[in-house]
This record gives sequence, C-alpha cells and structure tokens, in this order.
Amino acid sequence: VDRRPEMALASPDVPWLRKREALRVAGELIADSVAEARGLCGYLDLAEGAHAPFWRPPSSSREPWSIRERHLQHPVYDAPENTLELALDFLEGHRRSVPAGTFLFVLSDFLVPPPREVWERVVEHRWDIVPVVVQDPLWEQSFPAVDGIVVPLTGADGRVKLVRLRPGESEQRRLAHEARRQNLLEAFAELGIEPVLLSSSNREHVLSALLGWAVDREFAHGRGWR
Repeated sequence: VDRRPEMALASPDVPWLRKREALRVAGELIADSVAEARGLCGYLDLAEGAHAPFWRPPSSSREPWSIRERHLQHPVYDAPENTLELALDFLEGHRRSVPAGTFLFVLSDFLVPPPREVWERVVEHRWDIVPVVVQDPLWEQSFPAVDGIVVPLTGADGRVKLVRLRPGESEQRRLAHEARRQNLLEAFAELGIEPVLLSSSNREHVLSALLGWAVDREFAHGRGWR
C-alpha cells in the first residue's frame, strides 16, 4: 500500500477523490475475498519511512482480519516518494514468503511509478501483479478549465495556497495528465499486467472495478477470481 503524504490529502468540503478512503475500501474487499477463499494474505507498507517497512507475511488465516481492522486503519502517511520501488525491492528479498503465482495487489495513484526495469524484474518472479490505480478523475486523470481563476491547491505538506493559472495552462496540464495516464496503462499492457482502475472511494464503485477486473481475467486466462 502506497502511503506517501499525497495519498492522505483530502478535504470534507470538496467532492474530490479521497485516496485514503479508496485504499481502505479496496484493501478490505481484497482481504475479505482472500478470507472467503481460505487463502493467506500479507501486507506491506513504508508508512513510517524507508527505514521501517511494515511487513506482515502471508502466514496466518487471521491476517485478513488484521489487515481490515488494524493495518489499513493506520493513520501515518510518511512513506518516501519512491515507496513502490522500495517495496518491490523489499519483496524480492522475501520471495520464500511470496512464491511464484502469488497475487500481488499494489495500491497507489502511480503518480510516482517504479522504473520500468523494476517492473520487468518482478514480473520475472512470476507474481500475478495487480496495480490498483487510484486517481482523481478531475485533477489527475484530466484537469479542469480554471485559467484566470484563483483556486486553492494543497501541497504534500497539507498547506493550502491560492494559485491563478496563466491562459492556456489548464489545457497544458490536461494534456499532460491524460498522456501520463495513457503512458502508464500502455506500460502495464506491454508487461502483460492488468490493472484495476479506481476513481472513487464509493464501495460499490470499488467492488464493481474489482469484479470487472476478475471477469476480464476469466475471459483472458480461462480462470476466475473470487
């Protein structure tokens, strides 16, 4: 789970995506599915920093409960910018706990994705990698036309500042954001990785996205997921 400070930004006063809530809902549904299938579920984040990875290997049938009730509720979001790269490197050192064929759900906005060579390396371990891409549909997948309007923007430190965009800047950002997302999805496709795309923290939306991913896998691979 990506716990960079940006993943915790949210305001109760605006209808934008609450990534933190989306991570929680997606993690709960995944853990519930594993428990129903009587499987083993592990958890990893670098919420406290690169020096203190929080790692719970998939070794207990009670771990899904701990993930739902404890790990996903942890309030700290101090992971470094390259947290996904560091987490994948960490798992490579614990391959006895994560054998070939393991489903590896990576929950993040992927605005700071690992380098391609990292993905290529972990794909070779024959993990079934599932990126869960959590992005705001207005501000990250696209960008609104707000040229000349003073808008409040929140930085990673949580501070709000007022910004007035120059003429044409909204369009530039929209094109850049759309290209960024398209490049991310194309990179996954080239690696044979099938992502789950989330643009809301609504439980029905998250469940529908996961079920849609499962149906697509069933058609593509001839096997289902519950």
